[in-house]
Amino acid sequence: MRNEGLGSWPARRARKTPHRTALVHRSTAVTYAELHARVNRLAHSLRAAGIRRGDRVAYLGPNHPTYLETLFASGVLGAVFVPLNTRLAGPEIAYQLKDSGAKALIRSSSHDALVDELRGTTDIRVHVTVGPEYENLLAAASEEPIDEPVTLDDVCIIMYTSGTTGRPKGAMLTHGNLTWNAFNVLVDQDLIADEVALVSAPLFHTAGLNMLTLPVLLKGGTCVLVEAFDPAGSFDLIARHRITFMFGVPAMFDQMARQPGWAEADLSSLRMLSCGGSPVPTPLIEAYQARGLTFLQGYGMTEASPGVLFLDAEHAVSKAGSAGVPHFFSDVRVVRPDLTAAAPGEPGEILVRGPHVMPGYWGLPDESAAAFADGWFRTGDAARTDEDGYVTIVDRLKDMIISGGENVYPAEVEDILLAHPGIVEAAVIGVPDDKWGEVGRAVVVPREGVELDPDEVLASLAGRLAKYKIPKSVVVVDALPRTASGKLLKARVRKLHGAS
Repeated sequence: MRNEGLGSWPARRARKTPHRTALVHRSTAVTYAELHARVNRLAHSLRAAGIRRGDRVAYLGPNHPTYLETLFASGVLGAVFVPLNTRLAGPEIAYQLKDSGAKALIRSSSHDALVDELRGTTDIRVHVTVGPEYENLLAAASEEPIDEPVTLDDVCIIMYTSGTTGRPKGAMLTHGNLTWNAFNVLVDQDLIADEVALVSAPLFHTAGLNMLTLPVLLKGGTCVLVEAFDPAGSFDLIARHRITFMFGVPAMFDQMARQPGWAEADLSSLRMLSCGGSPVPTPLIEAYQARGLTFLQGYGMTEASPGVLFLDAEHAVSKAGSAGVPHFFSDVRVVRPDLTAAAPGEPGEILVRGPHVMPGYWGLPDESAAAFADGWFRTGDAARTDEDGYVTIVDRLKDMIISGGENVYPAEVEDILLAHPGIVEAAVIGVPDDKWGEVGRAVVVPREGVELDPDEVLASLAGRLAKYKIPKSVVVVDALPRTASGKLLKARVRKLHGAS
């Protein structure tokens, strides 16, 4: 087998544990042997349609076995998988399809209308809808192996991450990046072959795919795929499938703990709860500890595939608030602006290096070069370390808002706000929210003679931005605080207008 990458995983797993269950979706279970056969059939179908090494294959839809089949089939061909966020608006989807140069798009039928609107605006020449069309395609194809040479240095996925310049950037994650990240999870989280994971976090996000699903499949466990997170429904799924492992952002776990059935829910099978996206509040930690459950917390980013720091169960209480120490195959430095090491307790920028860190952004050589300093990826996030080497995140140098686990970059939202005919200046900040942890607030300056209606401003964003990016409130002001050179003072904006 000349394929070293993710495309070979179904074959390697089928070779070892063909009859074990790989995926469960609703009432359907897929064994590793069946997954291997279906991946081969899809790879043959894509190749017959003209997809070759290096071509981009996009997927648009909720969690479903076909998502993973498309990822692995792309890897079989040496093609590049492009997962699309189902929460994005039409223009945002169109930008990522065009930017990546995707030639094939496999999508859920629930997105037919959106995709039809985009026809003629992208380079896509192969359209496949999940359902009868997809199944007929596979039924007509061969399941013979395809021996395409693929190395760990080849790009496996282009995963888009919002940029501070207002345009999403495609992080190029290689087969090696994803493999080494999975190794980090296996080492630091002690996954076992009998793991049964509840995958309710979206697969188009780096954590749901790379911190949960891929490591479990590498180990030979079972992934129970759910289209959307349902806090009350999660209790039934955990009990019915004897779930041992699940990942979520704090908002998801908080919603579960607030359900009427929380105290009586059968959670006895759960062995690991992995949480990321933002720090887990202490009351939430205590609520789960009362049920005998401990959170495994971490810090990461798409560009690092994503795991960087990890706080294990042993230190969940003694180092509460910390993001932990570097994953086994990760190296982290906290540095001053001159890149010298910050002293313990002194805030500095987090730099990360390791075989799981991307080589760069798709089609952006200048931005890629600027993202690294002497081989270390510059995260743009500020942190401090304690005397034991545990790292605590203290600020977001890039002003990113994390709302319900979704990254929202103010510059992107501000750019859309400034297209409003009645707005001359705009700043977006994060404010506390009981449900989502943090939500956006737009602080805007009206054009002379214009009386802005906050509700109308928010309504104008519908369809132009994903719903989670749209601020939940608008404050109209006479002016925004700026330096003498005109630079916006975001910290001052937060102080003046950031109260919940």
